[in-house]
Amino acid sequence: MRDFIKVMKALSDPSRVKMVKVLQRRELCVCEIQEALGLAQSTVSKHLKILEEAGLVDFYKDGLWVNYRLADGARNPYAAELIGKLRQWLEDDADISALAARLDGIDRKTILRN
Repeated sequence: MRDFIKVMKALSDPSRVKMVKVLQRRELCVCEIQEALGLAQSTVSKHLKILEEAGLVDFYKDGLWVNYRLADGARNPYAAELIGKLRQWLEDDADISALAARLDGIDRKTILRN
């Protein structure tokens, strides 16, 4: 039951749900997620840590970059099930649609130049 509760708590915050939704579109670094959601870097990092501990996201390092992506669900079957469901859920939500549209114009190299 502990794994189930972790996933449910992780997805109880609207910002974390939005992070999962943008990560289903592509891998992102913290600065790209920060730009997409309009949150502080420390806030994004804290949310990502909660999502990672619940088995919803994974990360890997690529040089100086830390890239985040949706987890494959191997660590937590409840996370796998909810990731699958979230692929269809909320697609017609106005906030999610706006995030998806904004995501196309977000690139880490551009962010760093500003």
